[in-house]
Amino acid sequence: MPDDTDILRAARPVLEVGGAERTELALGLLAMTVYEDSEGLSRCEATFGNWGASGDSTSFLYFDRKVLEFGKDFVVKFANTTLFEGRITGLEGEFPEGAPPRITVLCDDRLQDLRMTRRTRSFENKSDADVLRTIADDHGLTAQIDLSGPTHPVLAQLNQSDLAFARERALAAGAELWVEGRTFYAKARPSRANGSARELSPGKNLRSFTVTADLAHQRSQVVVSGWDVSAKQRVKEDASDSDLGSELGNGDSGPSILDTALGTRVDSIVHTGARNSSAAEAIAQAYFRGIARKFVVGRGTAEGNVNLRVGREVDVTGVGALFSGKYVIVQAHHTFSAAGYRTDLAVERPALGKP
Repeated sequence: MPDDTDILRAARPVLEVGGAERTELALGLLAMTVYEDSEGLSRCEATFGNWGASGDSTSFLYFDRKVLEFGKDFVVKFANTTLFEGRITGLEGEFPEGAPPRITVLCDDRLQDLRMTRRTRSFENKSDADVLRTIADDHGLTAQIDLSGPTHPVLAQLNQSDLAFARERALAAGAELWVEGRTFYAKARPSRANGSARELSPGKNLRSFTVTADLAHQRSQVVVSGWDVSAKQRVKEDASDSDLGSELGNGDSGPSILDTALGTRVDSIVHTGARNSSAAEAIAQAYFRGIARKFVVGRGTAEGNVNLRVGREVDVTGVGALFSGKYVIVQAHHTFSAAGYRTDLAVERPALGKP
């Protein structure tokens, strides 16, 4: 039996527009790329042939806007799995020399609503999870929030888009944002992974792979300071290797290698406005994890697979003791063209394998 990668390579995507499957669009698809990363707001660009029989004549196929229209839902499915769900936000005409006209559809997922809404407001006695639920409700999205953290006396959204403010609060809570259809998710990275890690290996399903372990931006420790108004005392909390938990596996972390190779490097953060120890601790851990996770960064091209999605783990094998092991996908570009289906990936992890 072929594995699921073989099945995916042999198929064309199923396209739905406005809630209806459009077979003619799938057959006329010339190229398509679905972009997603760990910051949220996925997008899709799909190019179709735009010249052919139209009624009793030959003309443009989609310039009447009956099928491809602004605001319509646009869904890409592969092997009964939804790869992208969003709405049409742009149409682009192409008229290449020596070739028929084309039309490109530009789509964003539902986080686009948050990006286009700018506000100034405040939240009193709310946690970051409470704030994210409010933002989801504001846009008619169902919230799936899995976060712990302190209650803040005041949080201010100052002339920021809802997306920018949501990202800011998610960063402070050590979470990642994304949407699937009309569901708004905010979860810590370890709880985002879905299922067992998929194996990727050069010479098999990984066409190319480049990986770098770099100490340039690593820190031994992150210290967050603030002022507790009610207690009238200084707040100071820190985060280090121990806050990475199981993410380290059996490898050597960037901070530990930094201490040995170059000496201790500490980052002090004082601009966060941490008002109590709980808030300072959460911010320190979130910043430290964000830095440490970028110690080992890989980029590669894999055989197209709809299951290679942001937030999921892959097990890269066959690249030596230092770089083999589990990584988390932080960017995924799924590209369909005449050359076939491929997935371009960016992955990262906080530890280097032992020699």
